[in-house]
Amino acid sequence: MTDAVIRVRGLRNQFGPNIVHDGLDLDVMRGEVLGVVGGSGTGKSVLLRTIAGLQRPAAGSVEMLGVDMQTAGEAALKAVSQRTGVLFQDGALFSSLTVRENVEVPLRAIHGLATETRQALARLKISLAGLPWSAGDKFPAELSGGMRKRAGLARALALDPEIVFLDEPTAGLDPIGAAAFDDLIGSLSRTLGLTVFLVTHDLDTLYAICDRVAVLAERRVLVTGPVAAMGAVDHPWVQSYFRGRRARAARDAIAAQAPGG
Repeated sequence: MTDAVIRVRGLRNQFGPNIVHDGLDLDVMRGEVLGVVGGSGTGKSVLLRTIAGLQRPAAGSVEMLGVDMQTAGEAALKAVSQRTGVLFQDGALFSSLTVRENVEVPLRAIHGLATETRQALARLKISLAGLPWSAGDKFPAELSGGMRKRAGLARALALDPEIVFLDEPTAGLDPIGAAAFDDLIGSLSRTLGLTVFLVTHDLDTLYAICDRVAVLAERRVLVTGPVAAMGAVDHPWVQSYFRGRRARAARDAIAAQAPGG
């Protein structure tokens, strides 16, 4: 992890008089899993959507995969979007389409791709996301919450992205389902060389799979670094979050899983 695939400088996000981010800087390194945390109202999902090109900032710059997202032309932005994938909360699937058809939606942008090939690729991504083959013929309403998230992940992986954005991927899952999803993300990141931008509040996720953590506070990225270093940060929210009972439990659980733990 030596080069930044995302560079954010002087970012300002503002909705009317409400300033969410002001002067925010952040680098995301190639191949890392970056966990983004912060208190309520710090704009974690807003930051994800801005970097992913889903909304324009009021000021500042976002460079992704070498492309300035504010000044690039339509063709360049489309090329970048095809190198990224996004998983929204609860999957954000089209309810009228089957899982396979949902995964096929991004693949339809590939000109000249035969129907049979598109369907085969969709089935491959469904399997890659840890779903049984039979899930491809089901509609989102027929799936559990955890299966919908995996279906959403399959769609995010449809175009073999280099960067994946995940918005609270374990929210609403039971502890077993959340741990299984963490394992899946960690495995995919390692085997596919993905860069993962992961918005979460889940301490277990941070300790289990994140290489670094970025803490949002005071309208900016307050600090970045390994999760193990966060407890030493002299800030009230960071202290309460990373040195509380739940943080200790998450840290101890990961330590117990380590060889010789």
